[in-house]
Amino acid sequence: MSDPFKVVRDFEAALCEYTGAPFAVTTTSCTMALLLAVAYHLQRMRWLAQEADRLIGFLSDRSAIEIPKRTYVSVPQSIIHAGGRPTFRDEGWRGRYQLKPLPVWDSARWFTSGMFTAWGPDHSPVAFPMICLSFHWSKTLGIQQGGAILHDDPEADRWLRMARFDGRQEGVHPKIQKDWIIGWHAYMSPETAAAGLVRLATLPRNNAPLPWGPGTDSDYPDLSQLEIFK
Repeated sequence: MSDPFKVVRDFEAALCEYTGAPFAVTTTSCTMALLLAVAYHLQRMRWLAQEADRLIGFLSDRSAIEIPKRTYVSVPQSIIHAGGRPTFRDEGWRGRYQLKPLPVWDSARWFTSGMFTAWGPDHSPVAFPMICLSFHWSKTLGIQQGGAILHDDPEADRWLRMARFDGRQEGVHPKIQKDWIIGWHAYMSPETAAAGLVRLATLPRNNAPLPWGPGTDSDYPDLSQLEIFK
């Protein structure tokens, strides 16, 4: 039997070609893409902090992650599930925004060719950038569901692929796998990838960020006022 997940890898390769990203890791949704990206960087920061604490005080609150107070409610929930603590800033954003201080970007509302970049909004280099995408039916690609993480780090790529696949290595039977990590059930199905591959083949090269605000279906509430995030 041929490998049914080959179409997933084909879709990821097509995403890399379209966006200019060295790596693309598909997921079940942008929510899960954000969760995995935050989890990876928090894990990396904790390791670096352990080393840094031997020399300096480092950060007083390494788990705090700042996002705009008006965005989709699953974003702070992803931060919490990844082991972080969401804080909020007043920012009018368009297309994408950063989950500060992490080099992670929520780009659920903007998907266009050549969008991957290793530069921040102030034109300074960003280490290990991760841009999280949404392929929901209401978004630019519009294939019902799905997401992806665009990035440029080979080490992160291995971790993200295992983390989205229940902590397993793809193509290795659980009975014989030796190296495990704690993961999530968040891998993209072949059917979704096939739909994305077909849609991407006819997608325009230049796509404007999707609008949001009063009068649209993305009129976000002020998340900083919700009790669950206080």
